[in-house]
Amino acid sequence: MQLVWRPLAPREFDHELAWLCVSLGGLVAAATWLTLGLPWPLCVFHTMTGYPCLTCGATRSAMAFFHGNFPAAFAWNPLVFAGYVGLTLFDIYAFVTVVLRRPRLRVVGLTPSEKSFVRWTVITAAAVNWGYLLLNSRRFV
Repeated sequence: MQLVWRPLAPREFDHELAWLCVSLGGLVAAATWLTLGLPWPLCVFHTMTGYPCLTCGATRSAMAFFHGNFPAAFAWNPLVFAGYVGLTLFDIYAFVTVVLRRPRLRVVGLTPSEKSFVRWTVITAAAVNWGYLLLNSRRFV
């Protein structure tokens, strides 16, 4: 696996611009939703089983994150909190590369074993996170 900085090729899909727009659009939609006082989303899995799903606490984690209360955001859902941190860092990177027309960071040459490692790391992180949520399920009542 290699990380390579290279200019955007002609007619190449601009991932940074596309995902920055999706991210900021989602943020605007969520802020509008909450500003209008619309009802919070309900978790069908939690309603049916009484147990938290893998993303339970994500909305409360987002609220704490955007208010700068990072310990509370982490406590609501550690994996989602890590996602918010990663998304924030990606958005900063994407904004700088798009505005300044800088070379783009690309991952090249992933071997099958590296792909497998990434898959198992994601599955393990999701399982550990869900275990954490199940152990703290009384918070989601």
